[in-house]
Amino acid sequence: MTNVLLVIYILALMGLGTFGFLGYITLWYYWLNKDNAPDKPPLPADDELPLVTIQLPVFNERYVIRRLIESAINLDYPIDKLEIQVVDDSTDSTAQLAANIVSEYQQKGVMIRHIHRTNRNGYKAGALDAAVDQAKGAFVAIFDADFKPSPDFLKNTIPYFLADNNLGMVQTRWGHLNQDNSFLTAAQAMAMDKHFVIEQTVRHRADFYPKFNGTAGIWRTDCVRDSGGWQDATVCEDLCLSTRAILKGWDFTFLPDVVTPGELPTSVSAYKNQQARWAKGSLQCLLKYGWRILTDKNHSLIGRIYALVTMSGYLAHPFLIIIILSQVPFMLMGTVLSPKFFLFSLLGLGQPVLFIISQQLIYPDWRYRLRHFPTLMLVSLGLGPIITRAIFQILTKQTHRFVRTPKGEQEALKSGQINKKGEDAYQLPFDWIVLVELGLACYGLIGIILAISSRNLAPIFLMGYCMTGYGLMAWLNIKEHLPKFDFARKSATSTARRK
Repeated sequence: MTNVLLVIYILALMGLGTFGFLGYITLWYYWLNKDNAPDKPPLPADDELPLVTIQLPVFNERYVIRRLIESAINLDYPIDKLEIQVVDDSTDSTAQLAANIVSEYQQKGVMIRHIHRTNRNGYKAGALDAAVDQAKGAFVAIFDADFKPSPDFLKNTIPYFLADNNLGMVQTRWGHLNQDNSFLTAAQAMAMDKHFVIEQTVRHRADFYPKFNGTAGIWRTDCVRDSGGWQDATVCEDLCLSTRAILKGWDFTFLPDVVTPGELPTSVSAYKNQQARWAKGSLQCLLKYGWRILTDKNHSLIGRIYALVTMSGYLAHPFLIIIILSQVPFMLMGTVLSPKFFLFSLLGLGQPVLFIISQQLIYPDWRYRLRHFPTLMLVSLGLGPIITRAIFQILTKQTHRFVRTPKGEQEALKSGQINKKGEDAYQLPFDWIVLVELGLACYGLIGIILAISSRNLAPIFLMGYCMTGYGLMAWLNIKEHLPKFDFARKSATSTARRK
């Protein structure tokens, strides 16, 4: 039994160490390519600019729909060269709000349309695919409802397409509209900064299968159509289309100095569902395109391996859970692990180092911002159960429903659109994965007690990390839904009294 557990432990440790080592590889290629930014081509005169279509995919976004549409209208681009599509699958009052706003601006001469579907076939991918067939522009920019592009977005991106006929997509860096809202949004901002500033720079400049991030980017329409259009075979339609376009031979460019601010999820439920969806989509794309990537002779071997490992990156979460769950049995059996395993811990530092460096690269006050680093580490650990469940659902071929991320609720609360009790807010249903999080937190506490009683202090840090990270995630989720539970309790009490 001990030997079997030890083999499982070592395999999980090697898997986790692989993703940690990927951080060092990423850092190395970042330093090799950090100065290889493409030269910005000159901006042509207004009468030489191409027609551009702006697509705004929305689903039940009543709190941000006006901000989104007006951000697109306020783009600094010739009005006769700008087409706006509000791609709307809404089933609530958003649809009427969008129709009213579109009508308002149509009367002002803006080339804007409201494309409202009565079904959600294919979810976002289906909506975009239906809209792109109607797009008149040679280029299509996409902004999700939680983004607010700066007026110069198109003039900062379109010249790259005009200078390179094989350029299929330009991605800009995500900024943050609300990173100071809470410690949760601050932690998310740090995670996003690491992905965009370092990882996306490496992917694009080293040609390691660059990708579109779903929003704040612009596509050549011919590239979308040549690559098979938007497909709903995965829940990450952006990575799916990106992979097909790269395999088709199209080039991508990432512009880290062009920042498009977006809103980070303010609720832990929304954040967890977002991450679970990304985990599902990444693994789906790995299973769908893994062999084609591995045998793609148009990319270097390191580029192909990098793409495959990054697509499987969410597997780090179940690996870490296995390592944590192994600790108590080891202690009960009196097994003392070799100090050599500490080397794997050093490999695991590869990813945290990237978080720190990304802050240094962007912000003058980066040292002060690192106060959120411990929170980021705890939140990242706490995502383990929901991501592990998502991976299990993919491997067991379960069907998947696209779960949206509610947006704009903090601003709506401040403006009075949502009352203080949050009764008008979009809220995701309570997820009983919280019980798993609570169980793991208790498991960490048991591990600490066993470590102290057996005087085997080596596992204490890991078990303390386990108890705190999973406990924090469970508490945040329960706290978020406490008003709902209180209402249910009061309703039950009131019913009992009437009886």
